[in-house]
Amino acid sequence: MPHSRNRNPSPIPEVTWDTGLKEMNETWKGAIACLGVAVFFVMTIGIIYWQVVDQPNKNWILKGSFSGLIWERRTHSLVIQTLREDKTFVEIDVGNLGGSDTEVPFVRNLCWLNKTEFCYTWDSVAEVKISVDPPEEERKTECYSISWTPAHCHVQLKDCFSMANVSWYGGAGVRTPSWPINDMNISMQPFTVSDLRDNPAGYGSVLERYFLGSSGVAVLVAPHVPLEVGVESRQQFCLQASSSLERPPLQYTVCVGNDLRDIHQEMVQHLAPDSREVPNLDILRLPFWKFLEDEDSGQKLERELRTFSNRLRRHHLGEGVISLNEHSTSLLSSMDHDYQRGMYKRQTRDLPFVKLLNISITLSPFLNVDGLKAPFQYGTKAFWLSLPSAPQGRLVPLLTEWKGKYCVKLNLSNPEVVTWFLDKVSVLRSHLGMEYIILEGGEGDLFDALRPLPSVSGDEYIQYLVALAGRIGDSAILTSGTRSSHRPHFVKMTPLQSDWSYSGLKGIIPALLHHSLLGYNFIIPDAVGGSLTELITDEELFIRWLEIMAFLPVITFQTPPWVFGEERILNLTRVYIAKHHDFMVPLITKYAEEWQATGDPVYRPLWWISPDDPQTFTVDDEFLIGDEILIAPVTEKGSAHRDIYLPGSGFQWQDTHNTNVFYGGTFLYNYPVALEQVAVFLRIKGS
Repeated sequence: MPHSRNRNPSPIPEVTWDTGLKEMNETWKGAIACLGVAVFFVMTIGIIYWQVVDQPNKNWILKGSFSGLIWERRTHSLVIQTLREDKTFVEIDVGNLGGSDTEVPFVRNLCWLNKTEFCYTWDSVAEVKISVDPPEEERKTECYSISWTPAHCHVQLKDCFSMANVSWYGGAGVRTPSWPINDMNISMQPFTVSDLRDNPAGYGSVLERYFLGSSGVAVLVAPHVPLEVGVESRQQFCLQASSSLERPPLQYTVCVGNDLRDIHQEMVQHLAPDSREVPNLDILRLPFWKFLEDEDSGQKLERELRTFSNRLRRHHLGEGVISLNEHSTSLLSSMDHDYQRGMYKRQTRDLPFVKLLNISITLSPFLNVDGLKAPFQYGTKAFWLSLPSAPQGRLVPLLTEWKGKYCVKLNLSNPEVVTWFLDKVSVLRSHLGMEYIILEGGEGDLFDALRPLPSVSGDEYIQYLVALAGRIGDSAILTSGTRSSHRPHFVKMTPLQSDWSYSGLKGIIPALLHHSLLGYNFIIPDAVGGSLTELITDEELFIRWLEIMAFLPVITFQTPPWVFGEERILNLTRVYIAKHHDFMVPLITKYAEEWQATGDPVYRPLWWISPDDPQTFTVDDEFLIGDEILIAPVTEKGSAHRDIYLPGSGFQWQDTHNTNVFYGGTFLYNYPVALEQVAVFLRIKGS
């Protein structure tokens, strides 16, 4: 049988070839697997790098016509900048999202309706909704409405506004005023008006939920939010919603504009939406003299009033308003009631002597319950702030302390109480013939822990007191104000210490600028020399204080000038009373009309006429009256010189004492100002 032909002529055996091919396939598979792992590792690193390092730190979440809102994920901040990114208006540290170690994602908008809204939710923390005004060409201001809602009752909503490169103004008056507020250091606390005599670390006496920044930014907080505010010196100020089972939101609006004057003029319309009313300006004409005698009977008090009035005439200090405290008011009222009942005899020509005087009386919504006679008889229990003794029980009036006495407080939310109070005021007016009525006692929520009546919690009681003052008339003077700058009333400034500190003399101008910025132009400043000390002995302090007061709406005295025993001080007092009457009354009347029409303040900071000049942002010892008068008093003890900054590079200013003319935008270093003078500059017309 023939031999079979070999079908594979290759010198390499077939079995060897097959085996080699299988080994190479396994090798390549291993290589490819390793390569895949490497690629996956590189991709993972790349994704992590992109998320942590290479991913943009910020993203635009809303854009308006000239500004936009940026989210900065590493700093947990909302930043409002111009669209060109050449100017930052404000940086808001969002404290709702945990500590700085918490990684916050690259947020994306969950609102898809339009480009003017942004929504986002952080799981188990909070949700935010932000809207911007629809973009419009050539708009001067732009506003962002921000609303945070907590996910549960344990979340503390808190947003902080940076002070880096921004000077902030507004908010509330404090014991030691600061202009701007950057130097303040105030612990987080309820943002309500308090009596600074009882709570020196609190807020008072004029307060608005409004803050203005020198970068051209303004913050306006919703009025219904239970708000707490704290200030960290030179760092930030913070808004915080109180945590509770009701989960209150944190709602505010941030507006930006060309400069701080433009944005303020826009925001004034939101602060006082109603028409502005000018109070009775007759109060400007006469100085107020605080009557300090603490007598124990109406007859003794009347004798002291007669003596005090005779001294005013004997020292040729002209007419004045003698201001009686609540105790003296009560004594005189009770005395008149006793005379009516025939308990005392008095000749008709002397009945009553106080009607021959210009006087102001002091009333409050408190009534003593320890037996001391009060100007009003007690009303029913429904007249007082009360709590039910049981769910359906009778009302029990709440006791509190007022001026060292146990008292009950009128429930001014009851219309019957208001009518009753006004009837009693009418009786007092007919008996005493007073010119003005000072209403105290609106400060502080004395029953905050109990919350007996939601309608009068927080600063709501002040609103009732303001409404009551409106019923009394435009001769009422209040000791506190909030959301009431448009009402026709004067407001008393916080009492000051008798020294040269910012709690004393140096605090006058910062407090004045604060009140005016918030719309409270018609103020009764604290007495010359301060009122926290009964009588002062520092002649220089008295003189420098008097010089500032001559340019404020009303001059008030507690230390009469004759106690110094020097004719020089009496003469100087007469001079500045006359200067106030002849120079300031017409000027304030003029700018009161401008305020009523436009909302522009009567008393203005230096940046008002030079809003782009950083030098003007922190000047706290000069002020403007309108746009034409600059006042630069001396506030340093023992000094007869001071540095003066004249604002406005395009303006010229003339010294009213020596007629020297200076260009604006310059410092006058070590400028001479004698003890009995105050530096006053007049802006030259046309400049």
